[in-house]
This record gives sequence, C-alpha cells and structure tokens, in this order.
Amino acid sequence: MRRTFVSVDNPVPESPSRVAVVTGAGRGIGAAVARRLAEDGFAVGLIDLDEAGAKAGADAITATGGTAVGLAADISDAEEVERVVGEVADALGPPTVLVNNAGITRDNLLFKMSESDWDAVMGVHLRGAFLMSRAVQKHMTEQGWGRIVSLSSTSALGNRGQANYSTAKAGLQGFTKTLAVELGKFGVTANAIAPGFIATDMTAATAERVGMGFEDFKDAAAKEIPVRRVGEPEDIAHTVSFLVSDGAGFVSGQVIYVAGGPKA
Repeated sequence: MRRTFVSVDNPVPESPSRVAVVTGAGRGIGAAVARRLAEDGFAVGLIDLDEAGAKAGADAITATGGTAVGLAADISDAEEVERVVGEVADALGPPTVLVNNAGITRDNLLFKMSESDWDAVMGVHLRGAFLMSRAVQKHMTEQGWGRIVSLSSTSALGNRGQANYSTAKAGLQGFTKTLAVELGKFGVTANAIAPGFIATDMTAATAERVGMGFEDFKDAAAKEIPVRRVGEPEDIAHTVSFLVSDGAGFVSGQVIYVAGGPKA
C-alpha cells in the first residue's frame, strides 16, 4: 500500500492520483520523460504546441500498455493552460506530477538580439512554467502530494549568444526554490534539473547553424565532458523518475546538474 507523509494539518487520501503532465513532450527530452513516467506507472498527459508530436507520443505509450493523452496547447497563454490542464484532469484524473520541459531557443549576441527573441524565450520558459505550475498545484494541494520538476540548463551559468535563454534558465532555478518554500507544507516538492549537452533535435539544429555535422559536433562536445560522452534524453528521464518518486520526498528546492561532470 502506498503511503504519503505530509503535515498532519493536511489529511489526504492514502493513494494520491498518479497522473503526470509533461510539457514539450512531442519530442526529445519531453518525449523520453513521458515514456519513463508511463513505465513508472503514471498516466501521462503529453502537452506540446505540436499536436501531432504529442499525440504520436501518447499513442506510443498506449501501444505498450500505458495510459496517455496527447494534447496541443500554447503554455504561454493562460486560457490555453487552464483548458489543457482541465482536459488532462477530465481524461486521466487530477495531475500530481508536473514536468516543465517546454522550451525554445532564439540565440544571438546581445547587440543582435531582438525584443521579440527575448520575449519569446521568456514567454515559453518562465511564463509557461509559472502558468502550468499555478494551474496544476491546485490538484496537488488537494491531493496532499505533488512533484514539480522544471528543466533548467547549464546555460544558466552563462553562455555566449544566449542572454535570453541563460536568463530564463537561471530564473527557473529561483522559481523552483520559491515553489519549494511555498508548497512544501502541502506535500509538494519542487526541483530543477540542469542538463548539459543532450543529443536532441535542438542540439542538432545548433550544429547545423555553426556549420558542423551532428556527429562531429557531439564528438567535440564529448571531449570536454569528464565522462567522455554527450547526454541522451533518457539520462534526464532517469533523473526525473527519481525526483517524482516517493523516495525523493525529502529532496526539494534543489538544482541537479546532469551534465557528465561538475557544474555550478
């Protein structure tokens, strides 16, 4: 029997709902996280601006015996967020796990960066995480159990050509620590994962932009990483799996660098 350890001031069901929401789940890290959470026994709502990608990911989970729905939403839009969280709750049950993974890049040096490039990145990473967390925490606090994991990045430490992205990813770390303080008494933990180089479509696009083949790009990156390899989406999914488990109930407000070596 699953038991939950929370404040005596907040009596809750012995078995909170095992429903997870993953944003940016149409591909890459988000898709890998959704698959892993389904393997862990969660029903999963895959949210992405790309409806086809979200539905394909959900279909792949259900084909292997899991439970999932794929839904489209712009997470920077408050009405869209309320709608899609409501649809997940109606279809699967109250969500108690949220993975804020959705992200975009609009890289450029500061003097070339447009206001729209700045606003777009802030809108998805920071506004999106805020809106999703605000919408889902209502279900978590009612259940007396919850897990919020937000994807930061080693770029939060500063990275040339990423003033917008680095700022957003650093902001997510402060956001995470504040959520941990505010929501802890309701049985909700909040943590952030800061990936290093992960082989995804996003890093492949970076390789193309700098004029390198993706394999050469990965090989060059691996030489600078202590474990001598680049990360895979599953590396992040494994870490999410731990952070949303019952065993991680005393881990909150932390930023875990998953980068093949020491950071921060």
